[in-house]
Amino acid sequence: MECSATTSKARGRPREFDPDKALACALRVFWEHGYEGASMAELTEAMGITKPSLYACFGNKEALFKKALDLYEREKLSYVRRALEASSAKGVAERLLNGALETHCGAIDPQGCLGVISMVACAAEAPSLREHVIARRVSSEAAVVERLERAKADGDLPESIDPKALAQCLTTVLQGLAVKSQGGASREDLQHVVDTFLAMWPGR
Repeated sequence: MECSATTSKARGRPREFDPDKALACALRVFWEHGYEGASMAELTEAMGITKPSLYACFGNKEALFKKALDLYEREKLSYVRRALEASSAKGVAERLLNGALETHCGAIDPQGCLGVISMVACAAEAPSLREHVIARRVSSEAAVVERLERAKADGDLPESIDPKALAQCLTTVLQGLAVKSQGGASREDLQHVVDTFLAMWPGR
C-alpha cells in the first residue's frame, strides 16, 4: 500500500483518517528504519496525520510501535501459527524457515525481521521496549518447544534430542536469516541455508 502525507485541512479541522491504514504505514516505517531510526516526522508524514492526531489515536511512539508489532505478528508472521499445525516436527521447521524467507526476503516488504531489527536497536533509547520485544520472542519460542516436545513423545524425534535445544537452534537460524536478508544476502543463498539445515534435521 502507498504511505505518504496526504492530510489536508477543511474548515480549520484536520481531515479524518483511517487508523488501520495509518498503522500499516507506521509499521512500514518501523520495519525499514527500526524503532530508534524512525523519527516522529517520518512517521507522521508516512501516516498522513499530524503529531497531535498520532498521540490522540495511538499514544506515544512506544505505544505506536507496540501496536505496529501486533499488526506485524498478525499479518506478517501468520505462517508461525500454520507451522505449528504441521503434522511432523520437520514440517514445523520447514514451514517456519520458508515462511521466514517469504516474509523477510520478499520484493514488496522491507528486508529483515522487525522484531530482530528492533531488539538489536532498542538497547540505548528504549531498554524497556527491547525487553518487550524479547518477551514476545520468548513466548513464540516456548510454543515451538512445546510442539517439539509433543513430537518427541509421539516418536517423531529421536530420544537423544532435547526439544528445547533443537528449538533454540531453529530460532537461531531464523534470526540469522533475518539479519542476513537485511544485510543484502540473496534469496538463493538463504534458501541454501534453509535446505542445508533441513537436511540435517534429526528424525523423519
